[in-house]
Amino acid sequence: MKNNLQLHEAAFQLDGKMPLRQAIPLGLQHVLAMFVGNLTPLLIITGACGLAGGEFADLQLSLLQNAMLMAGVVTLVQLFSIGPVGGKVPIVMGTSSGFIGVFNSVAATMGGGVIAYGAIMGASIIGGLFETVLGFFLKPLRKFFPAVVTGTVVMSIGLSLISVGINAFGGGNSAADFGSLENLCLAVFVLVMILIFKHGTKGFTSSSSILLGIVCGYLAAFLMGLVLPTTGVAADGTEYVKAWVLNWDKISAASWFEIPKLLPVKPVFDLRAILPVLIMFMVSAVETVGDISGVMEGGLGREATDRELSGGVMCDGVGSSFAALFGVLPNTSFSQNVGLVAMTKVVNRYALATGAVFLILCGLCPKLGALVSIMPQSVLGGAAVMMFSSIVISGIQLITKEPLTPRNLSIVAVALGVGYGMGANPGILSHTPQAVQLIFGGSGIVPAAIVAILLNILLPKDDKDVNKDIKKEE
Repeated sequence: MKNNLQLHEAAFQLDGKMPLRQAIPLGLQHVLAMFVGNLTPLLIITGACGLAGGEFADLQLSLLQNAMLMAGVVTLVQLFSIGPVGGKVPIVMGTSSGFIGVFNSVAATMGGGVIAYGAIMGASIIGGLFETVLGFFLKPLRKFFPAVVTGTVVMSIGLSLISVGINAFGGGNSAADFGSLENLCLAVFVLVMILIFKHGTKGFTSSSSILLGIVCGYLAAFLMGLVLPTTGVAADGTEYVKAWVLNWDKISAASWFEIPKLLPVKPVFDLRAILPVLIMFMVSAVETVGDISGVMEGGLGREATDRELSGGVMCDGVGSSFAALFGVLPNTSFSQNVGLVAMTKVVNRYALATGAVFLILCGLCPKLGALVSIMPQSVLGGAAVMMFSSIVISGIQLITKEPLTPRNLSIVAVALGVGYGMGANPGILSHTPQAVQLIFGGSGIVPAAIVAILLNILLPKDDKDVNKDIKKEE
């Protein structure tokens, strides 16, 4: 029994061979960490385009099914690469939430409907190809992404996700019972169980603490449904189902097998969609550089290589264009999973690949996907608050790899204070042109990255930094 619980040393190696009995649960917890986030952007954008029900209900279900399939396929490419595409890094790919603001604007500009969603797909195809080119030329651009810049981007990614984790902790801010005692207790229970498994056990159970905590959350929610009222009454007198209740009907209604549809929505190429989306793909490339830097620092304690960064960004681009052919929004690196790697130190690519295979199976077997999709938000939130905070720690580790000179301190302070602060409070940009609001508003990641890159270029280097550059050239 002791040997079964001892985590194989290959779990902490990129290319180590590990037994499936350990690899599968380690990969599965990555899927659980990103599953809801992988589907949420599609739910939001199809809703903005008016494709969320009625005659479009089947189309939306088809797109959600394709989103799971594409996330699995693109993750495998990122893990093992096809030629220069893929960084061979322990990164999980999924539908990006970073594009939601721009796509909402495109939907409003084009009047919604299938045409608007088709324009989003057309723009994603072009934008993905554009990011692929950026990735190809990333090596000469690497000098613009030293540890102080990538560390600042990683920190801003973590900071932006903490509020997402807290919202889930309370049951999801759209829930009628958001912040209820049941939701909070369930989230705290999951968090406590994760801490018990993480620090009260060793080996396999310690590294699988997120998965085990989420399983305990499912069991707790099931038991709560047996002894507590599952419905409540809103202030206007309407009855609602509480957010922590497991919706077993969703599983029974789902089919066992279904073939994904190619081009469920015909792409439309319209400049009104293409131009703002191209800018977001540039930002996505910077975010991916930050994610890969964070996962290599947090998981392996080293900086990412030029090949890893270039291949990773190219996978972002090619994966996004490929996903658009199946009606899916851009596929990019998932910051949630960066936090999971930083927390567990499990970087084995084969373990993560089992999670990618599970995503593909979810795309082919809707019943499996439904089982994961009924996870209460508070269960996810109990795990997310810890994972997302781990990303912030990875950013700090990156920044402090080099001495905190006055120049580096200024870059971090201004990028986080002005850049991240501005993006996290978009109301400050309400009187600026719409293009500025689209790029800088809604996410602190974008302005923080841009400010950090500009300051790194403009601020004069310290004498020590100049000497380092001279030695590198020699």
